[in-house]
This record gives sequence, structure tokens and C-alpha cells, in this order.
Amino acid sequence: MEIIQNTTEFHIESRTAVAIGKFDGIHRGHEKLLSCILEQKMAGMQAVVFTFFPSAAVFFGQAADAELTTREEKRKHFEKMGIDILIEFPLNQKTAAILPEEFVRKILVGQMHAGYIAAGTDLSFGYKGRGDQVLLNALAPEFHYQVHIIDKVFENGREISSTYVREMVEKGDMITTRQLLGRPYSFEGQVERGNRLGRRMGMPTLNLYPKPEKLLPPKGVYYSRVLFEGGTYPGITNIGQKPTVNDTNTVSVETYLYDFDRDMYGKEIVTELLQFKRPEKKFEDIRMLKLQMETDIAEGRKYHEH
Repeated sequence: MEIIQNTTEFHIESRTAVAIGKFDGIHRGHEKLLSCILEQKMAGMQAVVFTFFPSAAVFFGQAADAELTTREEKRKHFEKMGIDILIEFPLNQKTAAILPEEFVRKILVGQMHAGYIAAGTDLSFGYKGRGDQVLLNALAPEFHYQVHIIDKVFENGREISSTYVREMVEKGDMITTRQLLGRPYSFEGQVERGNRLGRRMGMPTLNLYPKPEKLLPPKGVYYSRVLFEGGTYPGITNIGQKPTVNDTNTVSVETYLYDFDRDMYGKEIVTELLQFKRPEKKFEDIRMLKLQMETDIAEGRKYHEH
């Protein structure tokens, strides 16, 4: 996948099918949108994702910093889906002031050679967000592209949105989160060295340290699984600051895998959260912590057997 970033000066020669959106979380609504351009890819167009960086909400100070998917996680997801080109269009004072008609004529048609444009019903672009699906459709005959506006996807009688997903993550409702995303909520990154306490207790763990912009669910213990080199390994994950043994504010995603004892330092893994088990708590001493960990692990084995 080609990534175009930090520039407004680019040109794509071949005809493209373009999906426009924020794609925070890449939930089932986004997947529906992306599937449309992937269908066009089968017909010979290049599948292109166009998104602003930073997002308009962040640029105009309307959004919290925490993201459901980091920039790196989004890139990996798009690549895995089969997207050909990802455009992270720089949003700044100058680009935010582009007139909507100019955006269509110069960027979508002139630079991106768009023959097919897919977006959600809440599409907005150009100066003060005045560009919308009405304008896109109005200009289609002149510039010879096809427009596909994707209806919202619903779950539990509510529109699937990044806001809905964020609410469920913040509640620790990993089951509903999975329904909305179409996959478990996850953390990606390199395994780093922790304090090695788990190994000393005979329960070695894999440590990830999430990026500051990544949205964290409630601190506590979760049934989980780890994806690594094509394999899936069941486990149990603690998200938090390890209050019994730690006085720092660093949050870690620490996973114990059943019947797995390979040295994983420096390896790239994905930790998926399946279900919340219990909140984080501070124990009197290491012995009590170990007893609780043994209980968590035993209950986790039963969870994964079902």
C-alpha cells in the first residue's frame, strides 16, 4: 500500500475509487464503505482511502485526543483489507480554506483521477465543511465520476458510530464493542520489557505500552487473545499501573498466555480484548497478588474452553 502524507502535491495516474472519511475505529459502517471501493478495485480501479490528518474534529479542537485506532493501526488495517493508496491529507489553515468546488475539481478529479467516490451521509469537506453529498452529486456529470453515499449501519437500534464505539470501550463492554467493530478491540505494538515480576512468579507476561493517543478501557483484567505470526493464542490481560508493585503512572497492557513461554521481546503482536473480568485492585503483598493471578488464569482457561 502506498501512503501519501505531509503533502498536497501528488498525482495519481490511474482511475481511482475513493472512500472519504475519518475512519476512527474502522467500525462496521466504515467496513461497508470500504467494501464499495474494493468492489471497484475488482473492476480495475485503484482503491484509495482519503482522510484528513489531523482529523477536522481534532484540528478545530472539538474532539478528545483519545483515538480508537492510532495512525499506525489504521494503516495496517487498510493494508490488510487490500487498499492500494492511503492519502493522509494535511489539514491546516490553508487546506481548511479550500472551497468545496475547488476541492472536487483540483484534488478529487485533477490529482486523484476519481471515477467513483464513496462516503457516508455525514460527509463534509472544504471551507467550513460546506461540501456535502448534494454538491458531490451536482458536480458528477461535469467531472464524470459516480457517487455512492452509504447509509448508516445499525446495531441494538442505534447507529454505529465512533462515538457509540467509544462509549462501549469506556464502559469496558468488550462484547458490544466487538459487535460494533466486527472484531475485538485491540492494541498493537512491540513487546517490551516489564519488571519481569510475572516471570519470577512463574507466570511470564507480554507487555505492550499503548501510545498516549490510544483510548483505554477501564483498568482491570480481561479475557483476551494475542495474534502473532498468523497464530492465535488465548490469554488473560491486565490493563493498568500494577498498583501492588508499581508507583508510576505508566499504563501497560500485560498479557499472560496459556501454555506459551517463548521469548517475545521486540516482536510485533496484537492483543485483543474479549470480555471484562474484574477491576484493577491493589493487594496487600505479592503473595496475595499471585493467588489472585492464579485464580484469574484458572477462570480464564475455563472461559476459553467454552
